[in-house]
Amino acid sequence: MRPLRLARIAAEAEGVRLRHQAQRTVVRFVFAMIALIFLAGTLTFLHVAAWSWLRQSWERQNAALILAGADFVLALLLALLAMRSSPDRVELEALAVRQRALEGATAGVAWSALAVQVLRLAGNLLSRSRR
Repeated sequence: MRPLRLARIAAEAEGVRLRHQAQRTVVRFVFAMIALIFLAGTLTFLHVAAWSWLRQSWERQNAALILAGADFVLALLLALLAMRSSPDRVELEALAVRQRALEGATAGVAWSALAVQVLRLAGNLLSRSRR
């Protein structure tokens, strides 16, 4: 009975870990999409700045360059946040619980299999000695 209970605990721990991993993946995806939007904005303002530079004097294009620079810095910060995400405490604890439960379940199954083999051997020896 104990190996089955440990296997159930391992399955529940894996479920918790997978749910948290999925949540973390969604957050990373959202940050990456926002970073792409700001990167598109950066490219747009760089194009506007290049057009402005070609059409007007140097003083009038500074606003577009400053805005493009700010968008680029914001996109970099969001991209770094998306790449930096790591498993949280709950995910790590659930993984540890799953591993311990599986180790206990396999040890319990191994002892059960060994006990069955020993009982068969003892039964064979007893039946031979009675003959």
